Amino acid sequence: MRVLVLGAGGTGGYFGGRLAQSGAEVSFLVRPARAALLAREGLRIRSPLGDAQLAVRTITADALPGAVASAPFDLVLLACKAYDLDSAIEAVAPAMGEATTLLPILNGLQHYPALDARFGRARVLGGLCFISAALDADGSILHLGRPASITFGERDGGASARVDAFAALCARAGIDHRASADIAREQWIKFSFLAALAAGTCLMRASVGDIVATDEGAAFMAALHDECLAVAAAEGQPVPEKARATARASLVDAGSDVKASMLRDLEAGARVEAAHVVGDMLRRAQAARIEAPRLQAAWVHLQAYGLGAAR
Repeated sequence: MRVLVLGAGGTGGYFGGRLAQSGAEVSFLVRPARAALLAREGLRIRSPLGDAQLAVRTITADALPGAVASAPFDLVLLACKAYDLDSAIEAVAPAMGEATTLLPILNGLQHYPALDARFGRARVLGGLCFISAALDADGSILHLGRPASITFGERDGGASARVDAFAALCARAGIDHRASADIAREQWIKFSFLAALAAGTCLMRASVGDIVATDEGAAFMAALHDECLAVAAAEGQPVPEKARATARASLVDAGSDVKASMLRDLEAGARVEAAHVVGDMLRRAQAARIEAPRLQAAWVHLQAYGLGAAR
């Protein structure tokens, strides 16, 4: 299986790097400056799960059509930020041959209509990941914390040869992975948790532990989670009790230093995926006529931040 990874940033660089480390045929679609750095220094990963420095294949946009003509890709791994989706679609479009599959591991669900419209629903798998990773100033990939998992599957359910093939690559690379026969359920489990975590920590500009340490903090986070769970149920994807309990425990964990990656981006003055996560969850709540005042407050807050940052 020939894999193309868009970019070599935190998330795509980590998972693509681990695949390459195992001997998988992986190429990274990168800008010329990043290609030059990778040629000179290699792809460097610093992680609690093991450091690595790898010589990797890179392709720039001008060379992509020729590379595809000589050897088409089987799978394109899309791990961009949601606000870069339009440019990401244009970047990978030349790699999407007739038999090429796209696996997006973006946060939320709002990207699927655009991907389906451009490439066809049958060519787009469902996917998600759990990882905290970033690009350091020297170009190396920093994996923060131990979780680093990827989940994927056919969006209409069941198994398939392409899902099995990618699962085999992940297994050889030692990547924690799950080939799910019900990817929609997995996506809603993550989406409902992530929207609550992002909304709560961004609104309060604080970690879970600091929020919970306040008089009404635990109740606030629990109620915020309930709003998101109600949306999942209204969408026909009620979150199973075990997954609800696991998420709730994390959201009200006293002493936890966990922050949503969205808050880390916000604290750095960077763009945030607010519309794709918190905004989309609120829109779905409103469409289902679900009262969601905490989500609403977080969305207003994040929009105000975005307006200020743009100035």
